Amino acid sequence: MSHPSYQETTPEGIDLIRWPHKHPLPEAEVIAFFESRGITPKHWSNTPFETYPEHTQTTQKTLFCIEGEITFSFPDLNKKFTLHFGDRFIVPAGLRHSALVGPKGVVCIEGRRDTA
Repeated sequence: MSHPSYQETTPEGIDLIRWPHKHPLPEAEVIAFFESRGITPKHWSNTPFETYPEHTQTTQKTLFCIEGEITFSFPDLNKKFTLHFGDRFIVPAGLRHSALVGPKGVVCIEGRRDTA
């Protein structure tokens, strides 16, 4: 797996931290990450090439990609970020985005936090 950098951050508050290891990120560690912050984790998955249309959310979303890959597009910023297993991604509230699942599907764990 090749990543352009370990961490990418935008002025708009998007934050992507790449998993630098070849072994998968243990799900128990992800769940502990959320629980230690008082956030209830949600486990979800999608089949290959499923899409999420453009939308915004009222909460900050932190997402860990556990298996597969997913690409998030931010049309207002003209930016795309592809997550692979182990990557952690933070999407600020109110930022319009869409997503496309990769060719092998995706498994993620996410948590949402009100930033108001």
